[in-house]
Amino acid sequence: MAESAEFAGCTQEELRADLRGLFQGAIRLVIENVLQEEVRELVGARRFERLGQRKDVRNGTYLRRLLTSLGQIEVTVPRARASGSACDVLGRYQRRAPEVDDLIAEAYVSGVSTRKMGAVTEALLGDRVGRSTVSRVTRRLEDEVEALRTAPLAEPITYLYLDATFLDARWARTVENVAALIAYGVDAAGKRRLLGVTIGPEESEASWTELLEQLVARGLRGVKLVITDEHAGLVKAVRRLLPEATRQRCVVHLERNVLAKTPARLRARVARAVAPIFQAPSRAEAKKRLAQFRVTLGAQVPEALACLEQGFEAATQFYAFPAAHWVRLRSTNGLERLHGEIKRRIRAVGAFPDRASALRLIVAVALRVTAIWDDRRYLDMTAGRKEERTTTQAA
Repeated sequence: MAESAEFAGCTQEELRADLRGLFQGAIRLVIENVLQEEVRELVGARRFERLGQRKDVRNGTYLRRLLTSLGQIEVTVPRARASGSACDVLGRYQRRAPEVDDLIAEAYVSGVSTRKMGAVTEALLGDRVGRSTVSRVTRRLEDEVEALRTAPLAEPITYLYLDATFLDARWARTVENVAALIAYGVDAAGKRRLLGVTIGPEESEASWTELLEQLVARGLRGVKLVITDEHAGLVKAVRRLLPEATRQRCVVHLERNVLAKTPARLRARVARAVAPIFQAPSRAEAKKRLAQFRVTLGAQVPEALACLEQGFEAATQFYAFPAAHWVRLRSTNGLERLHGEIKRRIRAVGAFPDRASALRLIVAVALRVTAIWDDRRYLDMTAGRKEERTTTQAA
């Protein structure tokens, strides 16, 4: 009865502390046993053994602090006189277990800033890491940047989406607003793929040319439609490097441009009238709706009408493709969630110390957001063949 009462009085915090201490002791014991075996191999004999084939002699021990997922532990590291310690077990100068570095990198990508990381690790692991440590750990993300930049594009890409977002990064000792250029595509299986991310000093023809040249060098081929906004530099880069592809102007961007040239009191009416134009069941019907807009509201908003008519041709290229794809070919909205996650994460950083750190974080965020793309089919690429068979049978 007394033992039950004593056990019942144990709080959750005390129980958790006891379990943590127990597991830390077990981890320390396992590591020290492995270190002893490694030193035995270096020496060629067990402790206090007198063997003729001994290769070295022991030279005492020293304490190594190691931060693990269960907190800080101190490990007694044996060493040999000539061979030193068994560095392969813990790693030379290693002060954290690999899973701790993984935790720091994932927390950083998820939104924890370098300034706040110390408080997070102290709460979870009982030890604080500094900002410089976080910066060193997150440099491991460069492997992800390099992998994305050099991965060969073995499969043809049918639809290519290009868009940019903007962020602040230090450049030549001054914080500048730079452009993150993002490309993703839809392959022959109908699945989306993140193709490339670069950081340019600005959104320009040179910046887009650099990204497209990377994609072409990696094997980009088979592109039938490129979906973009109307940025002049982007349009020129696409025309020069992908001359065989049709370009679709993003309908959402065009509608925003039209509304920007509309008086505030008429914007709601114009928006309701313009949206159905690009939702028409055919290009001929879209032209009719444009003509109807011209004779109704168009007279009141001549600048908006001119913008709409000028962009109509480029914004209706999607009609040449399967009807089942139209909704997702009309705009670059497929990138909106990715841009939203990038913007959310950038707010936690403020200004990046350089463009390389900005690229590391954006690529890491993009890869985690797009990880689900492999499990989902974005477009049914058999739709076009089905429509062709239906047309042939009807004829």
